Amino acid sequence: MLKHEIIPVTLFEQNCTLFWCSETKQAAVVDPGGDIEKIKAGISKYGLTLETILITHAHIDHAGATDELARHFDVPIEGPHKADQFWIDGIEDQKQRFGGSFSYATKFTPTRFLDQGDTVSFGNIVMEVYFCPGHTPGHVVFFHRESKIAQVGDVLFSGSIGRTDFPRGDHATLINSIRNNLFHLGDDVRFIPGHGPMSTFGQERRSNPHVSDAAVGIR
Repeated sequence: MLKHEIIPVTLFEQNCTLFWCSETKQAAVVDPGGDIEKIKAGISKYGLTLETILITHAHIDHAGATDELARHFDVPIEGPHKADQFWIDGIEDQKQRFGGSFSYATKFTPTRFLDQGDTVSFGNIVMEVYFCPGHTPGHVVFFHRESKIAQVGDVLFSGSIGRTDFPRGDHATLINSIRNNLFHLGDDVRFIPGHGPMSTFGQERRSNPHVSDAAVGIR
């Protein structure tokens, strides 16, 4: 069975998520943006063994502590899609924008870039990978079909969607990613966004002002 705990990190309260297999206690951390001691504490709290780090996209609040965490636990880094390499290369530039808030952040090297149709695993858990560009060109989403739970990063939020005014963002591409690559997974799928509370795809399809059926002209 898949278990999870959301660990808000950085000044942006980014939803770093600790996932683990209840049978094996093998775990994955998604988007370790910072506050690495909080992440370590979560792993220790449940007596887990970290097996992998998963990255939805390479904005600094999601990926700033990736290299440090990977080195500490000697684990691979999986994700994002290769189209986000320019964001990885720009970690130092991202740091400059926020002064000392992300002074710990360093560039990381993914062990494996991910694409649509790939899977990632830890313990007995297998999560499907969906390529969902728009917020960034290399954004990916992780979905556990048996639990009907997804970690969607900054693609979709409760009542909102990801920004597309960053370099290589694209609004139409983001809407397509949500409508055609996420909503078909099912109205009853719960999702963990990159910031803020959880929701379901069904709720957003019904009422999200940016991407609902009504918002795109479907009655």
